Amino acid sequence: MADYKYIINKYKFIPGGLIEAYHAIQREYSYIPEDAVLAASKAFDIPYAKAYGVATFYSYFKVGKRGKNVIRICESAPCHVAGAADIVAALEKELNIKMGETTADGKFTLEFTECVGQCQATPVITINSKPYGDLSPDKIPAILAEY
Repeated sequence: MADYKYIINKYKFIPGGLIEAYHAIQREYSYIPEDAVLAASKAFDIPYAKAYGVATFYSYFKVGKRGKNVIRICESAPCHVAGAADIVAALEKELNIKMGETTADGKFTLEFTECVGQCQATPVITINSKPYGDLSPDKIPAILAEY
């Protein structure tokens, strides 16, 4: 695993480099370590509050530990109407965690998200940004088995 300081330094002289660095860190760690936000504020010579604000403003970024595989379920109206609550219940049962939690082995994290642009196939989840649509609770175990 690459050190986040090394990753940050690759982007510190590039316009928009802070966001690019956060993307690269998150690809490496599955989240942005809090120490990386502090390191970014120093490297980009910006206040910590601004570096933290950028890291927490975008729903894609997550500051703090989370699982290797991030499962996000769309909570927009079309998915809700199509049965997203049943999918949430199936995920929670299968993984033995609640929304917003991470499995004890650090393998999965469950998160809500807004529309993922797959309204033609509701309800939808993404796992590490890969969409799975037209879901029903009975499809969840096979999807999780891929990971």
